[in-house]
Amino acid sequence: MRKVGCSYAIRFAGLCIVHPQQFSAMNATRLLFALLLALVLPVEAAAQPTDDTPYLYVCNQGVATVSVIDMTTNAVATTIDLQDRGFAANAKPHHVVVEPDGSHWYVSLIGANRVLKFNRANEIVGQVTMEVPGLLALHPTEDLLLVGRSMSAVNPPSSIMLVQRSDMTMQGEVDTFFPRPHALATRPAGDYAYVASLAENQLMAVRMDAARSTNLVRLGGSTQTFVQFAVSPDGTTMVATGQVSGQVLVFDLSDPTAPVATDTIAVNAAPWHPVFSPDGERVYFGNKRAHTVTVLDMTTRSVDRVIEGEGLAQPHGTVLSPDGRYLYVSNNNRNGTYQPTQASSASDPLGTITVIDTETGTIEAVIPVGPYPTGIGTRAAW
Repeated sequence: MRKVGCSYAIRFAGLCIVHPQQFSAMNATRLLFALLLALVLPVEAAAQPTDDTPYLYVCNQGVATVSVIDMTTNAVATTIDLQDRGFAANAKPHHVVVEPDGSHWYVSLIGANRVLKFNRANEIVGQVTMEVPGLLALHPTEDLLLVGRSMSAVNPPSSIMLVQRSDMTMQGEVDTFFPRPHALATRPAGDYAYVASLAENQLMAVRMDAARSTNLVRLGGSTQTFVQFAVSPDGTTMVATGQVSGQVLVFDLSDPTAPVATDTIAVNAAPWHPVFSPDGERVYFGNKRAHTVTVLDMTTRSVDRVIEGEGLAQPHGTVLSPDGRYLYVSNNNRNGTYQPTQASSASDPLGTITVIDTETGTIEAVIPVGPYPTGIGTRAAW
C-alpha cells in the first residue's frame, strides 16, 4: 500500500484499487471491473501451461529435411530444411532420439558426418563430428548419447562413440572388434549397452561404467544381418531383427553380460526397427520387403498379428506414442508403392508416416512427409 495525496491506493496484480473514501470519484462500473480483473489475472497467470505437445521427428534422408509432426493432430507442424542451416543436400539425416522430457532431440547426419542437438524450438544448440554416424541411443541414467555407424557405409569404423549430451563433447570410443556395428540399445537400468554386427553373427555387451568393459557373444548359423535391438521395459529380454534371415531372435538378459538366444521367430521379409509395448507384452516392427507391420506376442513368442494396408511401403522406423496407444511407422516408399494424394514437387516419391491403433490394429492415418523417411523419434512411452 502506498500513500496517494491524502488517500490510499492499493497495488494488486498491477492494478490500482482506490480507498473506499474516494469511491464517489470513481465510476462504479470501472471499479467493479478492476476488482474482477484483480481476482482473475493471478489465477490465469499461474495456470499458464508449458507446451507439452508430443512431437514426432522424422528424418527425410532423401532431401535433407526433418518433418516435425504434432502427435495430437497427426499433422506436420513444421519442416526443418538442413540446407537452410548450412548443410549440403546430401546431409542424409538418418536417426532421431528425443530427451524423455521432450526438451531436446538429436539427429545423425550420415552425409555430413555430424550428430546435431536441437532444442524444442528446433534451434541447433550443439553438434559433434564423427565418421558416418548411424543409430542413436540415449543412456537412461547418465548424460550420454551412444552413436553407432551407418548401414550404408562401405567400411565404417569398428566402434561406437560416446557423446556427453549436455555440451555435445566426445567422451570416448568403444571398439567392437567386429565389422559394421549397427544395432544399438541400452538396458533401462543403464548398466549395459548392446551393439551388433551387420556382417557377422556377433554382438557385444558393453558395461556402462568407467572401465567400459566388453563381452563378445558369437552366434552360429547363417548370417542374420542384425538391423536393430529393442530391450523390454523390465530389462530382462532383448529382441534383434535379422534383415537377411527374416527372423527375430529373442535374448534372455538374466545375465546382462552375456545375452543368451532362447527363441527364433520366423516373420515376413526384412524385419526392421522393433519397439516394445510399455507393458512388455508386445513387440512391433515393420517388414521392409513385405510392406507389412508385424506384432509379436512376447508371452507365447509367436506372431500375434500382421498388419497391411494403406501407407505401408518399405516400413523402416517404429515408435509408440507417449501413452502407448498408437504406433507410428516411417515408410521409405522409394519405389512409389504407395501414391499419396498430396501433390509434391519432389522428384522422388513422398514417404509416409502410418499411424496404427495398437488396440485394433487398424490404420488411423497416413501422413505424407519428405522422400525416403528413415529413423523417427519421440519421447519414450516408458
